[in-house]
Amino acid sequence: MAGMLEFEVAKAAYLVVTELCKVKRGESVLITVDSAMDFKPAEETAKAAEAVGAKVMVAWHSTPRGYGKVADDQLPEPLKAAIPASDVWIEFNNQWLLYNTAWTKAMATGRTRYLFLGGLDRERITRCIARIEIDLQEKFQNKVVELTKKARKMRITTPAGTDVSFENVPERPVTNELRADTPGPHFLLGQIGWAPLEESINGVIVFDGSFSGGGEADLGVLAHPIELVVKEGRIIEIRGQEEAKFLRRWLEKLNDPRMYYLAHVCYGFNPGAKLSGLCTEDERVWGSTEWGFGYQGPAFKGKLGEAVSHADGICLNSTVWIDGELLLEEGKVVHPELVDLARAMGK
Repeated sequence: MAGMLEFEVAKAAYLVVTELCKVKRGESVLITVDSAMDFKPAEETAKAAEAVGAKVMVAWHSTPRGYGKVADDQLPEPLKAAIPASDVWIEFNNQWLLYNTAWTKAMATGRTRYLFLGGLDRERITRCIARIEIDLQEKFQNKVVELTKKARKMRITTPAGTDVSFENVPERPVTNELRADTPGPHFLLGQIGWAPLEESINGVIVFDGSFSGGGEADLGVLAHPIELVVKEGRIIEIRGQEEAKFLRRWLEKLNDPRMYYLAHVCYGFNPGAKLSGLCTEDERVWGSTEWGFGYQGPAFKGKLGEAVSHADGICLNSTVWIDGELLLEEGKVVHPELVDLARAMGK
């Protein structure tokens, strides 16, 4: 029987397979989805991959209780073996497999193309993929990447109290999350991220959107902001109400000093994204910035490396300076080379 958004989800799946992952005939495509997720996007993606001639497997499995290596001992052994053996891996999991040991092995093969779409149900995949003009989105993101790669010193502020400055490392990549047609990790379109010079990150970061650390640490949309005081790239104080107290306890329980280090910063630029409590979508809310700490993916080419887990928080309505020039002002694109493109995208 037909369900909600049948056509839209089918279109999104077609775009994922043909436009984003560029799946080829004969490739092995693994689609992972845990028991907490809406199965429909995974099902339609499998159909689209089969239609282009791929060899398709859908791994529907029990839901782990956390992200990253925290979940290593909760995953089925056949799943761990299948992940690094795939040519293309598309992840829909609610509790990410991202950054676990099988993911690390897959990323080290130099073959697997990985696209993270964790938590995207049929409504979200419609807004964040099916209704996006891919070519226009690509032009906008490419220009933002170009401007950011040139920047040496940056500052980000928000109405909630964020005021953080840092320096960039010219040799490090600025990841442009749109297509997943090359080996390595890729994520939902509409995000641009990089690792600043770690010891140059100083100031205050205030999460006023949402916070995600996996399992019990998925706080969703925040009722009260979480304020991080950062010195030389390390969180030295966590201020706030119940959410901040929880974060302090959670980090203490993980007992990994590497979890206190800032791993990356990102812009959010997906026109369809809404603040919903799902990290995958929240990180792409237009005009937001996002900070991750803990595990630092190898694609960032930073200094930190692995940690027991990873967490992300959202700073809404960001103002961003690149070498003293405004890129964003309280979430609105103001840079002269971007204004017309943003307007064409409905922003």
